[in-house]
Amino acid sequence: MQEVEQLVKMANQIADNFSFHDDAVERIADHLLRFWAPSMLKKLHAFDAENPSALKPAAKEALQSLDIG
Repeated sequence: MQEVEQLVKMANQIADNFSFHDDAVERIADHLLRFWAPSMLKKLHAFDAENPSALKPAAKEALQSLDIG
């Protein structure tokens, strides 16, 4: 499995784990900022731009809410 595919899998698992919270998107974004390297976020963001259906909606929304420079 390619690295970016693993990142997608992990992001979707995080979304699943927080899905029962009312503030799931905010919790996912917080988790990504705390525990993921900026390079991981950039790779996931670039992949998401080319593969818009790969991420679950909450993971996509959380990723898009981050300021990834």
